[in-house]
Amino acid sequence: MMNSFESVFQSNFKRGAYPFYSHLRKTDPVFAAWEDGEHTTWIVSGYEDVLELLKTYSFIKNQSKVFPNSEGNHDLPLEARVFQHMMLDVDPPDHTRLRKLVQPYFNPKKIQELSPRIEAIADQLIDEMKVKEGVIDLIDDFAFPLPIIVISELLGVPTEDREKFRRWSNTIVSASDNMDTDFQGDVREFIEYLTLLLKEKKENPKDDLISNLVLHEEEGEQLTEDELYSMIILLIIAGHETTVNLIGNGMYALFEHPDQLEKLRMNHSFIETAIEESLRFYSPVDFSTARWSAEDMDFKGKRIKRGDMVLASISSANRDERKFEDAGTFDVTRKPNPHMAFGYGIHFCLGAPLARLEGKIAFEKLLSAFPTMKMVGNHDESNWRDMFLLRGLRGLYVELDA
Repeated sequence: MMNSFESVFQSNFKRGAYPFYSHLRKTDPVFAAWEDGEHTTWIVSGYEDVLELLKTYSFIKNQSKVFPNSEGNHDLPLEARVFQHMMLDVDPPDHTRLRKLVQPYFNPKKIQELSPRIEAIADQLIDEMKVKEGVIDLIDDFAFPLPIIVISELLGVPTEDREKFRRWSNTIVSASDNMDTDFQGDVREFIEYLTLLLKEKKENPKDDLISNLVLHEEEGEQLTEDELYSMIILLIIAGHETTVNLIGNGMYALFEHPDQLEKLRMNHSFIETAIEESLRFYSPVDFSTARWSAEDMDFKGKRIKRGDMVLASISSANRDERKFEDAGTFDVTRKPNPHMAFGYGIHFCLGAPLARLEGKIAFEKLLSAFPTMKMVGNHDESNWRDMFLLRGLRGLYVELDA
């Protein structure tokens, strides 16, 4: 049984993650994973404890409020500064201001209007899959292109550049806090790409989200240049990574549980609950991004010091036996299903309505077009990508007409 923080960062961690989470929930739900002499990194694993962590204002996102010497350094290159201004990693009032700028594009009514276009993209991808012979990778051919095309069109970036976004995104979400040469190079390339894109948007604004953000940046009141770059990078990455994982992980869970797959094939009315169960069972986000203790405090029987880093294990909370009956069972009819796959509180995932809609359309289209599709090859726990925060598959190989 793994019992140290180093284990969480090992490339094979996903292989034994769920037994590890179960062990933590039973023995040490607020786990001192790493100590450096002055500060401790904690992993919180129980449902109710994670809920309290995500909603309390005693744990903050902006570490400069705890470590004044880490205040943004404007002498740093832009590729380093953009990660100091991510909406995910700031607190009110900055978080409130940034979220307000993009919220109108992601409200449920606005997202529902995208449904015909998402269906058309899914149909096109399925038509392309139908002409292929033999085994295909459902991630490469469907789960990745669907959400990256959708978010690209919403933002106003060329969809033909999606493979670049995939490479840059993979570099960023796979990196830990050590920014090596490859990381810096890919981020620099991403920034250079955005610089040209923003120049184009300023000269020829369109009816898209990036043009709207550029307008606010030029007004000089709501968005700084660093925040503009940070927001676009975040929206491109978050706008597709979690949905790729939702579709891929969900289909993988269905293939793993043939009885549930058959139940869904026979009755598509279960698709919405199947989406929620996929989000719970193989949560696309394994851990929340870091929070910091703003003060010395007692939390669930542990003494947390000011400056300690605290991580919420979303995947563990969503498998908590005290909250979910038969928590280790994948059930496409599960109701209610109060999972926290999209987080909780002020940082609740902005794109949740879009991810749910894309997942619903993806499941409906795939099950209708390929009613006998089956998974092939040797899929095991080593098939998970090496990412700390997220959970997603390297590939999902299938025969479309079995």
